[in-house]
Amino acid sequence: MSETATVIDQYIATRSLATGSEPPIQHVCVVGGGTAGWMSALMLATTSFGPRLKVTVLESPQVGIIGVGEGSTPWLRNFFDVLGIEESEWMPACHATYKSGITFQGWSTKPGFERYFHPFVSMLDNLTMHPFVDNVHARLEGADVAAHPDRFFVAAALARQGRAPRAPANFPFDVWYGYHFDATLLGQFLGRKAVQRGVQHLQRHVEHVQLDERGDISSLRLDGGESLHADFFVDCTGFASLLIGQALKTPFISYSENLFNDAAIALPSAPDAQIESQTVSTALRHGWAWKIPLTQRNGNGYVYSSAHCSADQAETELRQHLALLDADVPARHLKMRVGRMAKIWNRNCVSIGLSQGFIEPLEATALLFVQRTAAMLVEALELGDLGEAAQQRFNDGMRTRFENTRDYIVAHYKTNSRTDTDYWRANAENMALSPSLQGVLMTWMSRQPLAPALRAGRYGQGYPIVSWYALLAGMGIFPDAQDLQPPSAHQARHRLDAVDDFVARSATNFPDHRGLLADIPPRLGDKTLQLYLW
Repeated sequence: MSETATVIDQYIATRSLATGSEPPIQHVCVVGGGTAGWMSALMLATTSFGPRLKVTVLESPQVGIIGVGEGSTPWLRNFFDVLGIEESEWMPACHATYKSGITFQGWSTKPGFERYFHPFVSMLDNLTMHPFVDNVHARLEGADVAAHPDRFFVAAALARQGRAPRAPANFPFDVWYGYHFDATLLGQFLGRKAVQRGVQHLQRHVEHVQLDERGDISSLRLDGGESLHADFFVDCTGFASLLIGQALKTPFISYSENLFNDAAIALPSAPDAQIESQTVSTALRHGWAWKIPLTQRNGNGYVYSSAHCSADQAETELRQHLALLDADVPARHLKMRVGRMAKIWNRNCVSIGLSQGFIEPLEATALLFVQRTAAMLVEALELGDLGEAAQQRFNDGMRTRFENTRDYIVAHYKTNSRTDTDYWRANAENMALSPSLQGVLMTWMSRQPLAPALRAGRYGQGYPIVSWYALLAGMGIFPDAQDLQPPSAHQARHRLDAVDDFVARSATNFPDHRGLLADIPPRLGDKTLQLYLW
């Protein structure tokens, strides 16, 4: 049995689709390559009727790929698991490294909270989570107890120490990790895999999108005068939104009223001797700089607001930040369109990737949206439910996901305590907040427990409870230090020396990051991640 057939059989086992039924759509054309296009094509080809579904990726040789060195959320692991692709195969090909979480530095000016780590959680955190949350609540009540998140999470220790978040088999505790990778190389790798698994690849440029009398896309006119017909189209054309935006005239909903960044600069630098398993986000004068460690280089960039500084000013600031002011290293300047399409699925077209919308790279959600959207499309195709009601459910679900993610990103900016530039002051003063985000912040500021309302779904959906606690505690959103009082016996009931010892000893079980990357072992199946985080 072929590798493709094995994966398909595994996929069928999770679906209720009757075997032998014909797909409602015979031919899907994915317009645009890159990571979004090839990931979507692979997921479409791995449906329960994959061998009977024709998938074509139409990639223009005239259009470049935006990819600059990217990070992912832990959900990317599932994508490769479903496809049966081992880390030892794809990671070296894409200069990839492991990611335990994200460090934010310089976003807060509050003493002791100038830097914090947003962790990907692990089974081990079940033993330190409750002391962390209890101390957070005690500090909100005015008790002088330690409540900085870095002290309570194994992932933070792994990132600092340059350890990989993959323990050997004799330490059976899984850490929920993501990856860093070269986005261009990942797109190329996925393209090769897709072609091997039956996806057709056509390198042609689209000159015109032809609509039928109902307003659906009927065909694409290519350079040379030929036409390409398909039943369904997936728009992966990036910010150009060639199909969903230009041809189908789908309105775009901007998030610029509460997310000011609309431009970025990318600049590589030499890799460090120690590869830290973390993305670093450093607040600069008019935005923030990323540092993404790859095996061959560091990917760096500056996400900023063009309303607050020019491109030349931003590049100078980034080069100064990297000590590359006089270095002969070219920089790439990028423009970003922040927001989402009013309809992600419009007629016989679904937009995936930058064509559907973009929030910003702060929490590395771009590929997560690709993965989720493609998975929802696969489910709709398998169920054969492509009517207006199904489209509405699809679009409502995507709208909710975008808005929930936007709220979590906006919370970073709203809670910053910098006052050195108009940019940071405008972010802190921003009142264009959704009712959901207002609910999160009002609950925290009123010193009420956040977990019950998050758990009940009243607000703050889209991110785990631990993420909200890490963000708000990490930013130091507590009473001022001079207003804190000695804790009561109950408030000081947790032994932090025991927490420190547990985190430190747990971290010693994880290998050196660079060493593991030189010889990545098989995954041997995935451990079940049982996280009792409320």
